[in-house]
Amino acid sequence: MDYLNTAFLILELTGTVAFASSGAMLAIQKEMDLFGVCVLGVTTSVGGGMLRDLLLGIIPPGMFQKPVYTIVAILTSTVLFVILYAFKNRRHKRIAEAYNKIMLVFDTIGLGIFTVVGIHTGRSRGYDQAFLLVFLGVITGVGGGLLRDIMAQQMPYILTKHIYACASILGATVCVAAGPSAGEFLSMAAGVAVVILVRLLATYYRWNLPKIRG
Repeated sequence: MDYLNTAFLILELTGTVAFASSGAMLAIQKEMDLFGVCVLGVTTSVGGGMLRDLLLGIIPPGMFQKPVYTIVAILTSTVLFVILYAFKNRRHKRIAEAYNKIMLVFDTIGLGIFTVVGIHTGRSRGYDQAFLLVFLGVITGVGGGLLRDIMAQQMPYILTKHIYACASILGATVCVAAGPSAGEFLSMAAGVAVVILVRLLATYYRWNLPKIRG
């Protein structure tokens, strides 16, 4: 296994843990049981990749061909549930106060990583059309969170908060544009950096797209 494949595996596992934690945290907030926490954690972490694979005609999707990511998501969700369950009485207030910050960190890391993972998957399948690669990156990045929010019966986060999907689009565009000149690894690193930077700036400065109220 060369360094690029190793780096790619680390990226995917990191993104899986981050998104699984994000889904599990929402499930815990919604007072779901352990099974519900695991289901939402798995859906968030591999849902976007499943949608991407279906679009590319990869049957069965990678989550079934390589169940390691699903297993990691289940383990992450279970560990997080057990930790929070053990401290639910003593630190419930602190956990509630830290919830938004934790969700921001997990969602931002997962979004950046899975955006470039989607592009890498498209490239590895021989596709080089810029629009398609950007779309694959975005659907991989936001698809799991979209399914998570729908299953939790709340307004999808990507449609309401801090230019979430726009950050993925910008990062995917940078990754695709930089690919021919910078190479696979550097273009992916640049894409992740852009997504994280835009998300953090949008949160700090309260950037949102315009909307009609009332």
